[in-house]
Amino acid sequence: MAALDRDAIYAELSAYIQEQFLGDSGVSELKADTPLLEWGVLTSMNTSLLLSFIRNELGVTIPPTHITGKHFQNLTTITDMVHELSPQPAA
Repeated sequence: MAALDRDAIYAELSAYIQEQFLGDSGVSELKADTPLLEWGVLTSMNTSLLLSFIRNELGVTIPPTHITGKHFQNLTTITDMVHELSPQPAA
């Protein structure tokens, strides 16, 4: 699978979170720094669904050591983590 650039990862994650999780959360607008954990958008179930989406759609497996509040604070931190873990093109 080809490496995804950061903007493509951000767009995919943003669309997924908006479509799947914002309807019930009371959060109307998703920004790069929206505190997803603090505002209850990423519950344990939603985080599990998001991990499946990242693995199945983006081809990136998140190791257990990365499933922390630090990496799932907001769209920016999730995007950075996925980009860092995504397969990089051969030089």
